[in-house]
Amino acid sequence: MFQQRVEPGSNELLPLQPARVANATTPWNSRLRELARERQFPQALTLYRHMLRHGCFPNTFTFPFVLKSCATLLLPLMGSQLHGHVVKTGCEPDPYIRTSLISMYSKFSMVHNARKVFDENDQGKNLTICYNALISGYTFNSKILDAVVLFCRMREVGLSANSVTLLGLISGCTIPIHLDMGMSLHGCSIKFGLDSYLSVANCLLTMYVKCGEVQLARELFDSMREKDLITWNAMISGYAQNGLAGHVLELYRELKLTKVRPDPVTLLGVLSSSANLGAQNIGREVERQIEACGFRSNPFLTNALINMYARCGNLVKAREIFDCMAEKSVISWTAMIGGYGIHGHGEIAVNLFDEMIKSGIRPDRTVFVSVLSACSHAGLTNRGLEYFEAMEKKYDLQPGPEHYSCLVDLLGRAGRLKEAMELINSMKVKPDGAVWGAFLGACKIHKNVELAELAFERVIELEPTNIGYYVLLSNIYSDAENLEGILKVRVMMRERKLRKEPGYSYVACKGKVHLFYSGDRSHPQIEKIHRMLDELENLVRETYQSAEKHQGRRNEELLIGTGIHSEKLAIAFGLLNSEPGTEITVMKNLRVCLDCHLFIKLVSKIVNRQFVVRDATRFHHFSDGVCSCKDYW
Repeated sequence: MFQQRVEPGSNELLPLQPARVANATTPWNSRLRELARERQFPQALTLYRHMLRHGCFPNTFTFPFVLKSCATLLLPLMGSQLHGHVVKTGCEPDPYIRTSLISMYSKFSMVHNARKVFDENDQGKNLTICYNALISGYTFNSKILDAVVLFCRMREVGLSANSVTLLGLISGCTIPIHLDMGMSLHGCSIKFGLDSYLSVANCLLTMYVKCGEVQLARELFDSMREKDLITWNAMISGYAQNGLAGHVLELYRELKLTKVRPDPVTLLGVLSSSANLGAQNIGREVERQIEACGFRSNPFLTNALINMYARCGNLVKAREIFDCMAEKSVISWTAMIGGYGIHGHGEIAVNLFDEMIKSGIRPDRTVFVSVLSACSHAGLTNRGLEYFEAMEKKYDLQPGPEHYSCLVDLLGRAGRLKEAMELINSMKVKPDGAVWGAFLGACKIHKNVELAELAFERVIELEPTNIGYYVLLSNIYSDAENLEGILKVRVMMRERKLRKEPGYSYVACKGKVHLFYSGDRSHPQIEKIHRMLDELENLVRETYQSAEKHQGRRNEELLIGTGIHSEKLAIAFGLLNSEPGTEITVMKNLRVCLDCHLFIKLVSKIVNRQFVVRDATRFHHFSDGVCSCKDYW
């Protein structure tokens, strides 16, 4: 019989000593089990000390709970001492204790110790639970090949895999290089009849999602007879993480027809997708669900609501939610600052950033991206340079490529191309595609063909399949009337089998989204839309030609006969189907072109209406012939 000697306040266990009294262990073990189940692990270890102090000898029912508590709290020294207790009490051969020891050492990232425990007893090698524990330990420590080798050995000795075996293996196949292995395990699950286990199916689904194989994940999802909240969340998160916002909203509609109730994880995915698509009506519905489910105090959902309303064009509502927050984190401030930035309210954004600093919130790298971007959109060049300098000197934050990209854009838009180039050459990190892409965009604004060609060479080395950069260079050549350059770009695109993403715009009307492509004639009202558009273009021509041609003949030529772009169709549809005086909001997947930008400005004055256009980079608010971007986008 042994008794524990305990030092007050110590996390270490000293060697067992002969006990004075042999008390019954059952009450102690029952209480240990309760504490472990309630995840009160520190209390469980304290109780174990008291148990030994009272002269009670631990047995095979004691150690699994104590070892689990020690593993969860990551106390390797105490774990080794507990292992010593196991050996001294003669409990080591027990398979459940052996399994607990393997799991504990795996949690400590001491896989060699876990393997030693596994190998020390031949009886353990004949038990599935011991194999499962070590397989899970290997995958937990990213030793996937070791886990697979052990799985093969397990099959060789005649042991059958169960759902726990496959869960341990599949959970490690969450990066693309292990996808083939994961697909083989999927085959094993079918072969062994384990694919019907919901836990196995969910793990496979998560594996496909994390490996970016969303189509395979959806096929598995559709084949599952039973789906729980984990299933729906995995699929919704998978779509959201891969930019398939439309699929997220479709799946959310399907979820609402089931008995499964969404949780904060579900709603976060839906809110982010609503923000990406500008689907404010669905975002509002989610907000009502948040209220009904009592999730309003969840800061992640509140921040997602701010972001959603800002990106759907409703800054007033976003600010209202922001102002009502009892505690604002740096994420909250970032969402609001970013919202003002994409709407062109740079002054408000920088003032809010300064207010955040005064409130005692320390800025992080993400909020600096938002404030630098806001400065760039609003032309606040000097203010942006000050923030960039303060980032490293005052807050000890090393700028990354995303910060340099903002600064290059800031300098480039201001026409300071030489400084932007010097900045790129002096960067402390390697410039990425976004940095060179920002510089290429600046060359487009200021029609600098020579520097644009240099930037293009660099950017396609980093992102050879990004069609946007080819289109941008082609437009630069077009502005310079360089036909040879345009043909060169087209040949490159053809050789690399790159196709330009079709431009589309959509507008919501009476609860329904109406989608338009360039030159589209599929809409039921297309004849009326084209008549409206012809009338608007005639009025624009008359207005423009009678006004002072302050932008020169080039813009006049562009304006006349520019083609039927998607945003023009959406504007015409909106005017036909809305009450006079109401604001019309249009969402566009690409950057709005110069011609459409000028067209919408003039139409806003002619028809006395306000238009909001969200393109790929920002919001444009058109009113009385003026855009909020001040033609600086």
